[in-house]
Amino acid sequence: MTYTYLTTEELSARIKYDPRTIRNQLKDSIFLEGTHYIRPFGGRKLLFLWEPIVEELHKHSVFFESFHG
Repeated sequence: MTYTYLTTEELSARIKYDPRTIRNQLKDSIFLEGTHYIRPFGGRKLLFLWEPIVEELHKHSVFFESFHG
């Protein structure tokens, strides 16, 4: 599968959450390492995987579930 890799700031612009919220609240609670983001070369930088994040957002969306019921 081909993934679209996004920095925290790029993901922030797409999902309309502050980068700090992504790092402090969503990372490791909703977005899991190895599934929704990676640390290239074992470093500190995070790269988020867009496609699994979209799937996760749809799973947690009440509107999406009721619309596609």
